[in-house]
Amino acid sequence: MTFKSKRTAGVFLAVLLLMAANQTVHAQTTMTLSQAIETGLKTSKALRISDQKVRAGQANLFAINANKFAWLKFSGSYTRLSEVDPFSINMGGSKINVSPSILNNYSTKLSMAQPLFMGNKITAGVDIAEYSLNATQEDFKKDKAELLLNIKTAYWNLFKAMQMKKVLDETVQQVQAHVNDAKNMLAAGLITNNDLLKLQVQLSDIRYKQVDANNGVKLSNLSLNNVLGIPLQEVITPVSVAAGNAEMQESITDLLALSYDKRPELKAANFRIKTGESGITMAQSAWYPQVNLVGNYTYSRPNQRVFPTKDEFKGTWDVSLALSFDIWDWNARSHQTEQAEAQLAQAKDGFEITRDAITLEVTQNYLNMNQAKEKMTIAQLAQEQAEENFRITGEKFKQGTALSSDLIDAEVAYLQAKTNYTTALVDYELAVARLQKSTGDLR
Repeated sequence: MTFKSKRTAGVFLAVLLLMAANQTVHAQTTMTLSQAIETGLKTSKALRISDQKVRAGQANLFAINANKFAWLKFSGSYTRLSEVDPFSINMGGSKINVSPSILNNYSTKLSMAQPLFMGNKITAGVDIAEYSLNATQEDFKKDKAELLLNIKTAYWNLFKAMQMKKVLDETVQQVQAHVNDAKNMLAAGLITNNDLLKLQVQLSDIRYKQVDANNGVKLSNLSLNNVLGIPLQEVITPVSVAAGNAEMQESITDLLALSYDKRPELKAANFRIKTGESGITMAQSAWYPQVNLVGNYTYSRPNQRVFPTKDEFKGTWDVSLALSFDIWDWNARSHQTEQAEAQLAQAKDGFEITRDAITLEVTQNYLNMNQAKEKMTIAQLAQEQAEENFRITGEKFKQGTALSSDLIDAEVAYLQAKTNYTTALVDYELAVARLQKSTGDLR
């Protein structure tokens, strides 16, 4: 190999190592729950869609509100006419052109219109746009609350999966140590070969569960990455710990009152009721006349209002007070009002349905939180008891005063107790998060 080829190969290898290093650094990320929430809020596509709906509502409000003010419009035209004989008269034997034939016509007009009275149509339209915007903003808060809950759920599920894996990894080491002790005891004639086989079967069973736990961590990691909107291959290590410290001391009555006051779904439903009321006002505006002040300034060549007609630019203006009123429209106005009233009734029923659903949700989440808290306390005590029992049984087994089946039972009980406690901790954290979300708490 030549020096040049060796140098090229070395550079290529260095680049590969650098890419691998960068990929490794990128693939490993420690993350607190707060960091996960911050990341999810920044990258969520669903939340961006909801935000764009708010921006669209704001633009619509500005556009509708502009109808209250006068508008200006400019127009211009050029027209080429065919040749015709000019209009002329004979006076005293001489021919006088009264209206010459002007073939090139130029016209510009500046128009202005100011609504004076529209039967509350414009005001109702502005109210509808404003209430719709407020409802959309509350929908954005609802989507944000749901995203926060999804992030917390995915984060704590990953934490639980990693804790399960950790428990099984530690258990594998413990059982392997017991198998090694059993082999020495078998050589010394203190136990039978069947006792050793029982421990080896136990070790194989735990390793089997270890495979499921490893896969569970990967799946939970994928789920969290998907919620956060980050690359799926990135490995997240949760830093926050489910310690069961989060508490909500309020009574169910206080929580319900809080939810009625803060839940964005209920606020949005209330704004939609107001939208329906304004919709009735807009529909009824058709029963009133519409009055506009209209003004025009015309600058044209020739100007048709100037006589005699001359091939030169002249400016003229006009101001009008325009009134219009629909006398008969085959009862369309009545049907439009009836439609608006039906939509208002739907909005009111929707508000009550939303309120009932919130009442049920808060009550269920409150009961589930208390249940999770009670389970967490019991699971903690059970783990402490199982750990002590496992320790005592292990000492007896080493002394030859306990059977391998006793040790296996103690080991299984301790493993199950640790698993139950981890599950109880995470379930409690999620129960508190769900209750917070159901009360309108956006933490």
